[in-house]
Amino acid sequence: MKTFFKINLFTLLSALTLMMTACLQDNAALQQAQAQQIADHKAQIQPVKHQMQPPTPIRTTDGANALDLETPLRCNVNWETQQMILTLPYVKSAFKLERNGQNDALPRFEVTGFSFDMMPAEQAMVKLTKEAGIRVSSADGPYTSISAEDLRGEFSEVIKMIADSAGIYYTYNAKDKILTLSRRANMTLYTPHARPIILGLLDVIRGAGITDIVTNWADYSITFDADVETKNKMMELIKFFENNPTLVAYDVSIFRLYPYDYSKDIEWKEMLKAFDFGSITTAQTGVIGRILTTTNDISLEKLQQFLGSQARIEVISEGKFVVPNLWLARFDIGKCSKPEADAYGLSILAKASLEKGNEIFTDVTLEKTEGQITKFNIRNKLGENFMIIGLPNELFGISGPKSETIIFMVPRLIRTLKTNENLKNKI
Repeated sequence: MKTFFKINLFTLLSALTLMMTACLQDNAALQQAQAQQIADHKAQIQPVKHQMQPPTPIRTTDGANALDLETPLRCNVNWETQQMILTLPYVKSAFKLERNGQNDALPRFEVTGFSFDMMPAEQAMVKLTKEAGIRVSSADGPYTSISAEDLRGEFSEVIKMIADSAGIYYTYNAKDKILTLSRRANMTLYTPHARPIILGLLDVIRGAGITDIVTNWADYSITFDADVETKNKMMELIKFFENNPTLVAYDVSIFRLYPYDYSKDIEWKEMLKAFDFGSITTAQTGVIGRILTTTNDISLEKLQQFLGSQARIEVISEGKFVVPNLWLARFDIGKCSKPEADAYGLSILAKASLEKGNEIFTDVTLEKTEGQITKFNIRNKLGENFMIIGLPNELFGISGPKSETIIFMVPRLIRTLKTNENLKNKI
């Protein structure tokens, strides 16, 4: 009997344990289900977060940016008839460089014994103008630190001495008694009414790194912002024209070659068979590419006829630029490129000098927006051409196995003749 009772009691306890375990499991499952329902409900009422896309910038249309008033002059090259030497009369008095904007006269009084030691220019100006009750404003400071001892003279003269020493400009507003300092000033250069001269001046200004230029073709003026160093260069350029200088003009054609056989380079050595010996006078190797000097026997037309048997020719740009003797000028090929062509930001910089016997020494540099590509120094006689070959199109992000870019240049001379208005009208 006792044994039976013990067995039943054990069975009852086991059943109760199983029932309690099952209840606990059911309760845990219920709680888990309730938690999931709450989480799902929260997810439903949560606002949907959309990934914000950056707004597309709104810019001036490409068609409007493509309008360039220089195009009829700069991008019109007559390859059939090229005048190697052109005499160009101009009126010397037409040159004038003026600073724009209002600049009132400074108060008139004498400065005596004004000194300062290694002080930024704007602080020196504050010290000088304090007694006169003039406030100093300098938006793009601080400026160069300078020293001076025992400066004397009229107030405006001392102001000018400090500004010149620091390489800055000043503008005075008499009504508000404010002296404004700046590294740059807006200038207008008035030029003779001669298209080659104004083109040359535009190319020189761009060669100096100034690209924000406004040209007025009605009065032949060029407006730009310049620092003191650039202003001084422009004054030197005006003086340069006092001695009847010679300008070197370059007619330029830039085109791409796509070989019919993608596995082969252009066979440039075949030129030695296609043209008479001596038609190619020199060949130089640069960091990238080669530059060949040729006689007029190899014209642009004959060159393209020769290349047309090996490759498809795609003309990118044709134009002209003008280099005053011993000055640096810049030609951006995009100015004369076709709308569908990718000009890939290529620029040609040239510094030219005319030597005895009408020999022209040219320092040519090719640049992209990212920096210099290659450079050549070339000497050729008037009547000779030169061309840069072997520039892989991969340099400019252009696909095409074995394809390359060619630059063909023809130098010409423009001899200027300084005269007066009466004589000029009779020439």
